[in-house]
Amino acid sequence: MIHAALAASALSLSFAAAAHADPIKIGFIGELSGPAAAVGQDMLDGFNLLLEEQGGKLGGHAIELIREDSQLKPDVARQAARSLVEKEKVPIITGVSFSNVMMAIHKYVTDHEVFLVGSNAGPSQIAGKQCSPYQFITSWQGDQAAEAVGKYAQEKGYKKVVVLAPNYQAGKDIVNGFKRYYKEPLADELYTSLKQMDFSSELSKVTAVEPDAVFAFFPGGMGIAFAKQYAQAGLSGKQPLLTTFVVDALSLPAIGDSAMGIISGGFWAPDFDNPQSRKFVKDFEAKYKRVPSNYAAQSYDAALLLDSAIAKVDGKVGDKPAFMAALKAADFKSVRGDFKFGNNHFPIQGMHIMEVVKDGQGRLNLKTIATPFKSYQDAYHGQCPLP
Repeated sequence: MIHAALAASALSLSFAAAAHADPIKIGFIGELSGPAAAVGQDMLDGFNLLLEEQGGKLGGHAIELIREDSQLKPDVARQAARSLVEKEKVPIITGVSFSNVMMAIHKYVTDHEVFLVGSNAGPSQIAGKQCSPYQFITSWQGDQAAEAVGKYAQEKGYKKVVVLAPNYQAGKDIVNGFKRYYKEPLADELYTSLKQMDFSSELSKVTAVEPDAVFAFFPGGMGIAFAKQYAQAGLSGKQPLLTTFVVDALSLPAIGDSAMGIISGGFWAPDFDNPQSRKFVKDFEAKYKRVPSNYAAQSYDAALLLDSAIAKVDGKVGDKPAFMAALKAADFKSVRGDFKFGNNHFPIQGMHIMEVVKDGQGRLNLKTIATPFKSYQDAYHGQCPLP
């Protein structure tokens, strides 16, 4: 009887210990202040949507989400990453909105064997030669959406195109992506500073060229300013505006009706007709009272990926080979439909063309009109030494 009582007592203590196990720490790095704050906040909201629906758990285990604001400053992001890794001892970092921030922290984080589940930035370097087995990107490689738009422009027969983008890694990747499938010589190639909000000089050059179409990439507040000024310059309706990440659920209310007809490339839109996407859109709108953007969608997928992988290892994320294999398996239902990782741990996925229209509720929204690429792997995976 004594032995039975001791055994029962030990079993009770083990259950109590399990019940009070320390939560798994996950660091979130994103732009949560300044002109790009809406992007970081939508990513955070997308991640939190699943986390809060599951009572603060992923994979059945309690999660402590530690937020860090990078302020769109690489030095600040490096300090945030160092704090998360060395002070908080996080095994996982997610988020990361901009490619210059990703390049500032990627090597440090992955060299410390911390899993980097990036849910926006996808610079070409980490898709290629600088890839790491500890990176798992749930968004896209930076060229891919622009490649889809370039193919669309080629198929539309546009012979004279001006491209505009900020002068940083993502801007260069996106322009390269557009040129990879748009085979005509560009009429002009214009670069701006990353924080520029006045595009009058560039738009004057566009007006002088009189192109068949304009292709532009400007994230966050830059995109809103550019789209408004494009319309104010009288270019809407004259030269079709082709974009990546200029028009989305974040920017459309601010741009207004002048956004009608703008073309955008991307991996997902709110009209996707699969069960996971429909549930995500419904739940996001119910909770946050707004349409989710692609930033929220890819961050929700990051939470779904972690949910599946943490469950597979029963919360033992310190078993790095097992957790790495669980992440690579990507055993979850993505908002974009099918999802699998390539050798460089970037998604193999479809890339689509969307047009700004009014939806059934009279809201500006994105309607999918074409799919130039299905099950498409990025252009840099062959440079990545991972098998």
